[in-house]
Amino acid sequence: MPIDIKMPALSPTMEEGTLARWLVKEGDSVKSGDLMAEIETDKATMEFEAVDEGIIGKILIAEGTDNVKVGTVIAVLVSDGEEAGGVSAATPTPTPTVAAAPVAPVVAASAPASVAPVAPPLPPRSAPAMQRIKASPLARRLAEAKGVDLAALSGTGPGGRIIKADVQGADVQGVDVAVARADAVSAKVEAAPARAPAPPPAAPAPKPAIIPDIPHIAEKLSNVRKTIARRLTESKQMVPHIYLTVDIRLDALLKLRAELNAALAATGVKLSVNDLLIKALAVSLVRVPKCNVMFTPDQLITFTRADISVAVSAPSGLITPVITHADTRSVSAISTAMKDLAARARDQKLKPEEYQGGTASLSNMGMFGIKQFEAVINPPQGMIMAIGAGEKRPYVIDDALGVATVMSATGSFDHRAIDGADGAELMQAFKALVEAPLGMIA
Repeated sequence: MPIDIKMPALSPTMEEGTLARWLVKEGDSVKSGDLMAEIETDKATMEFEAVDEGIIGKILIAEGTDNVKVGTVIAVLVSDGEEAGGVSAATPTPTPTVAAAPVAPVVAASAPASVAPVAPPLPPRSAPAMQRIKASPLARRLAEAKGVDLAALSGTGPGGRIIKADVQGADVQGVDVAVARADAVSAKVEAAPARAPAPPPAAPAPKPAIIPDIPHIAEKLSNVRKTIARRLTESKQMVPHIYLTVDIRLDALLKLRAELNAALAATGVKLSVNDLLIKALAVSLVRVPKCNVMFTPDQLITFTRADISVAVSAPSGLITPVITHADTRSVSAISTAMKDLAARARDQKLKPEEYQGGTASLSNMGMFGIKQFEAVINPPQGMIMAIGAGEKRPYVIDDALGVATVMSATGSFDHRAIDGADGAELMQAFKALVEAPLGMIA
């Protein structure tokens, strides 16, 4: 029996991908674990392995095809001597949708005293709603026959159960029943639990820009660039950012770095300033746990360790490999891990678990001479630290004006989860550790 091979979800955020290259062709035999294709996801280019054993009977998606939805049949696997037949188009697995039941509006109207208001016709009730009303089977049948709304009646049976007599005593055309219905509807609205506010409607897609008649090169957006654009737009639209900046002396940290590199020379490990800043941020987050958080609609998650996502510029766009357990790792271990992750990030060879997660982020643009900037939070994290360049500046040292190597660091905080005072405490802790760095490696 033919087996459909579908576009896999190679990361939790992947919705579509590019089938970059087929590593097999029609007629090839494959077994579980064989590499079949290279797929460009929203983060990296990854190899796709076979799960079943068989023969590639038909390839439905040509290599180089963009925007292939997860679940789309991309090829058919058959047994020896079997034909693929019957497959004419590649379509994603359909997702069932549930239509919302229409809600009838409640209209309030006044009438002259001499005219008895007529109760409006009752909208049909769903079976689950009817089941929630306590009434006897006979009362239900009688109410349906007479057109009586059970929700408008008060039951006189055991436990408030509506019985036959309650239905027989109801006057469908009378004022009392009309008022009772209105009261019942009001009571239901008041008693209904508060619903979470509906999310704001999605912004309309921007119209394509009119490209001016100027010589140019048009480059198709990669999946990575599309994902960066979507996530950063969502972050700025949905997450209320608050920014806090401090100036930090680097002289003590630069001195410690030189001493550590001299001691580590025989091992081949060479620490960067960024390695020490990763450590400082991780230790700060553990000391100020109110900033090591994630906001959800109904919970505030506080993490007990610090995993730092570090922004790395790759040819395809920005990616953030994660240094796990950064608060307890040695600086030399952080340095070794960071060099390996950064190299594989630039080659688009990271595994999903190596760039997903993280409790906070760090972005350093000091090497480009950028003095200070405000980074965009990487949801669902609660904060990101933006590092500027270290430079010689006039600085007051022991009540005297001097010259020091100083950098500006700006924390961006999700104000839904982190108050300004807590963010300020984290910035203070980070500054203290960088200016007295022995405290983070002791």
